[in-house]
Amino acid sequence: MTRIACVQANVLFGDSEANAEKAIHDLEVLKQQGVELAIFPEAFLTGYCVESTEEAKNISIAKNSEAIHVLHQASIRLDMIVVAGFAEAADEGLYNTAVLLEPGKEPRFYRKSHLPELGLDKFVCQGHGALEVFETRIGKIGILICFDMRFPEASRVLALKGAELLILPTNWPDGAQVTADYIAVARAAENRIYVATCDRVGEENGFKFIGKSKIIDPRGTVLASAGGIEEMIIADVDLAFAREKRVVTIPGKYETETLKARRPDLYTELTRDLSG
Repeated sequence: MTRIACVQANVLFGDSEANAEKAIHDLEVLKQQGVELAIFPEAFLTGYCVESTEEAKNISIAKNSEAIHVLHQASIRLDMIVVAGFAEAADEGLYNTAVLLEPGKEPRFYRKSHLPELGLDKFVCQGHGALEVFETRIGKIGILICFDMRFPEASRVLALKGAELLILPTNWPDGAQVTADYIAVARAAENRIYVATCDRVGEENGFKFIGKSKIIDPRGTVLASAGGIEEMIIADVDLAFAREKRVVTIPGKYETETLKARRPDLYTELTRDLSG
């Protein structure tokens, strides 16, 4: 079993180093509780609610920033895996990014692929490249960010690539309750994988965030859930369970295959470009 946690927290807008220090304090608390993987929200290190490209640039940090460096050092010192979101400043533009920090490995990154017309996402580039499953010491992890989960294809691709745990740092504002309460549960059940969603709380530049972080097992059972305040939720997960894609309800009479029963020949419409 692996103990994981979602840290549902408020964020200090535009102060990445202070947010990193806050995260380190939380990691020290979680270490005492035996947590091996800790997840923080989307744009946790930087904040999210901006109204212009200039504001987005002002809060963005590079992959090699001091905030990420000190968080990585803390993950090494505490021997924990950490996932946290931030607004990324890269040479080619801005991105909404999550970093995966694991002792003994260089930081790894995922850039948000699907962008709503909201906050930071109005001023960043789409993530490019294949959806990646990260090999870690606890198992195979896929990362999506917030609005990415609204597209079932993204979660399914990660499941087909072997993801056992899908991590979703998110900034769900008021109005996203359906995603928090139902869509996240559906993604776990339809792919037979664990899903951990980590939202933020509080208000930022006129937006209020709803919380409702969850850790969900491959049957769609909610193992731990949060309300609308700062809190940490913890659950023990057996990632080997996510590799069991055949569901036996009545042996020999009622059995289903989550992935092998798919009909890709019927799904070609999924790849049709609607942008024109």
